Amino acid sequence: MPDQTLSERLRALPSVDALLRTREATALRERVGAERLTEIARIVTGELRDELRRARDGEGASLSTGGEGARSNGEGARESLLAEAARRLALAAARDAAAALRRVINATGVVLHTNLGRAPLSEDARRAVSEEAAGYCTLEYDTETGARGRRGARAESLLAELTGAQDALVVNNCAAAALLVLTALARGGETIVSRGELVEIGGDFRVPDVMAESGTTMIEVGTTNRTKLSDYVRAFTDRTRLILRVHPSNYRVVGFTSAPALEELARVAHERGLLLYEDAGSGALTDLAPFGLAGEPLIGDSIAHGADVVTFSGDKLLGASQAGLVVGRRDLIERLRRSPLYRALRADKLALAALEATLDSYRRGDAPREVPALRMIGATRDEIEGRARSFIKRLRARVADDALTVEIVEGRSAIGGGSAPTTHPPTALLALAHPALSASALEERLRRNAPPIIARILDEHVALDLRTVLESEEAELLDALASASAA
Repeated sequence: MPDQTLSERLRALPSVDALLRTREATALRERVGAERLTEIARIVTGELRDELRRARDGEGASLSTGGEGARSNGEGARESLLAEAARRLALAAARDAAAALRRVINATGVVLHTNLGRAPLSEDARRAVSEEAAGYCTLEYDTETGARGRRGARAESLLAELTGAQDALVVNNCAAAALLVLTALARGGETIVSRGELVEIGGDFRVPDVMAESGTTMIEVGTTNRTKLSDYVRAFTDRTRLILRVHPSNYRVVGFTSAPALEELARVAHERGLLLYEDAGSGALTDLAPFGLAGEPLIGDSIAHGADVVTFSGDKLLGASQAGLVVGRRDLIERLRRSPLYRALRADKLALAALEATLDSYRRGDAPREVPALRMIGATRDEIEGRARSFIKRLRARVADDALTVEIVEGRSAIGGGSAPTTHPPTALLALAHPALSASALEERLRRNAPPIIARILDEHVALDLRTVLESEEAELLDALASASAA
């Protein structure tokens, strides 16, 4: 591109003010905000300027300004570039909005999908968040006395009651709970842990790293697959403070393996005046073995078998909000509550409201019916197939066979969230194919729906697992499929 032509093109670029006066910008101003819209407009005009310069240097495709006639007509070039800038402004604002936190429909069959927010809240938990906690609330206020109350007091009381522990504490996630316990109870001393339990979970969270951050010295014992009680005993010194047992939430070692029972660890720890701490990971308040989730520790059993402190997650198998839950001996929980670190890690009012409502469901015995994660885990393959057949009938009433093919195929769901990694409940999948679109293109259409439909691709089909789709979401899913099936 000759320098003279480049100069003409650059002069034809719209100013930020001109771009902000376009119809597209006017429509966006109230939703985006004047300041942010101005910032986006500056970015768009800057990108256009850079593209024109790169085109001159042969580094990119030539930016169209309306054809040969427009290239010789300054006014035509200005109009063309202004239209292109306005188009890009709208696209950039849409991308900006898409980055916000928003609801999706999870049709992947992964119940505790970490990327999608793990456990969906129950109706009671949602009401508690929106109606009780969203405004002013009794977070730290006692209406009986008019004095300051204790944050999370009722949720903690319910946790103690449901697990058989003397007391409980709530912080913002399970990693925070582990850091708090190790810092308050073992800082400056030694913590003994089996090599087979030095796990890494999602987000590069590693047990050794948390232990190092807490100020305790990690003493590894045993081997990856076999650790004996005598390995722990030989590691005892006058600096030992804790025995740590970590539940390997997201993997299993099978075959030639062995590890001491919790009762054995409790006995040798207490004989020497030491503490036994179990990080139970996803943890469960009720027995999920009937649903195929054998091996997940019951928190009440851990307390009954002698653990002094147990930590677990609120948003995994319990099915509530993100929270780190600590239960155990009253004197130890009080030490954690007095730690300066606790204030930095405590849970907020929204998480506490959802947690309290969910724990109320457990207390009433209604959790399997009311808590979505438990209901999804408990759904049988035949129940899901029944929903799938009903869904297909409704879909066929709106979308012709030749516009979108659908069949029921065998499949497997997943628990997710680092829980029960070997458990994959059988399910009935809806396998979709479009006559003119590839599976990836159809999946993209669904993902760009409002709300986005998150699915998976299986054997060149888009697969939907209704296990993780709430019945109240099926109408939206039907709308999305009808829209996506259009040529």
